[in-house]
Amino acid sequence: MCDRHLLEAYDWVVQDVGRSDLLPSPCLACGARLGVRYPSGWLCGICEWRVGDIPDDGVSVLRVDVVYYLRYKDRIKIGTSGNPRLRIAGLPHDEVLAFERGNRLLERRRHVQFAGHRIPHTEWFEPNDELAAHVSGLRAGAEDPWAQYALWRSQELALRG
Repeated sequence: MCDRHLLEAYDWVVQDVGRSDLLPSPCLACGARLGVRYPSGWLCGICEWRVGDIPDDGVSVLRVDVVYYLRYKDRIKIGTSGNPRLRIAGLPHDEVLAFERGNRLLERRRHVQFAGHRIPHTEWFEPNDELAAHVSGLRAGAEDPWAQYALWRSQELALRG
């Protein structure tokens, strides 16, 4: 691809997946500066609060950061979110394979760990035995990833008293 067409393809993809950048101001919900810019506006890259929305008084955002593993056709996506229901709802997928407690640092480690099977410049990976074993280990004892996520949210809420 020539540079012009490559940039056009990049701009087209960014419309769906967003572009990481610094927020114009700290997130009102969690104070983070990392954001994701979409054509429709900004989301906090940590808690996914929409920039410009005002948190209700006294409302504290309950967040449990997870690394998620999705299957779509013959590919697996490794991503992260503090609000996986909202995030995953906007992604093409056939199945939520597993969750792992962790943030962007853990996500990056997983991308490096499975880099030999990564589809270049994406968070999608070709299926492979090493990744399948990892997902299987995460699912051990948890048939439904959403039930596991609900447990983690419940535990986080209990810790807050």
